Parts: sequence; C-alpha cells; structure tokens
Amino acid sequence: MMTINEIQDEIIEEFEFFSDWMEKYEHIISFGKDLKGLDTNHKTSENLVKGCQSQVWLIADSKDGMLKFDADSDAVITRGLVGLLVKVLSDHSPEEVANADLYFIDRIGLKEHLSPNRSNGLVSMVKKMKLYAIAHSAKRTID
Repeated sequence: MMTINEIQDEIIEEFEFFSDWMEKYEHIISFGKDLKGLDTNHKTSENLVKGCQSQVWLIADSKDGMLKFDADSDAVITRGLVGLLVKVLSDHSPEEVANADLYFIDRIGLKEHLSPNRSNGLVSMVKKMKLYAIAHSAKRTID
C-alpha cells in the first residue's frame, strides 16, 4: 500500500513527462475517466462541494478503517481534478487524510494554470475531503 506522499511523488513524476499544458490537461481529464461516477441518489445538495463553479459531488465511506472517496462532476476538467484527489486520498486512514500536505498541487503547476474559479474549487474539494476525514476520525473515537 502506497503512502499519500508516494502517490503524490508518482503523480509529480507523471506530469514531468508532459512538456505543454494541453498535454497536462489531457492527463488531468484522464483521472476523471477513472472515476466510476455517482448514482443520482448521491447527487444531493449535501454532497455538493460548495465553492465550485461547476457541480462536484463528493462522498466518503469508511471501510476497514480506511476512507474511500467517490466523486462526480458535470465538467470534464473538474471531474479530472476531483479524480486526481480521489486517487491521492482514497484508501488511507482518516488521520492520514486529515493531516496530508498536498504538495503535488503546487509541484505539477496547478496553482498557476487553473483559473481562479477552478483553483477555489480545488481548495473547496480538498477542504471537504479533510472535513469528511475529521468526521470519520471523530466517529471512530466515539465508536
């Protein structure tokens, strides 16, 4: 099982293969294609990520003490971005997710190459995933 940082390092390496941003966008979009998508019953306002220009739904489940994220979006690049986050943060403990330093976002150049609205949306997605992690961690303490 790879750590969050090992997955981030792998993604940073993958992005180093691409010389221009059109290729990088294509690669981001491919992460969205890896998402299985959500059933319409999960596309509720409570699963909607606030602060995203396009619609992004995000859910978290805990299985054997590990968080599993699923997501969907109505926009291809946004779906790719959330797919990237799902790849990095799924299958880790709530504590690992809550404490993760997502340095890959800066290292692959997303901050400079996303529109301000997409950047804010990305921050909102990360925030929601970390909130799910904190909630699951607290629930485990209570159980």
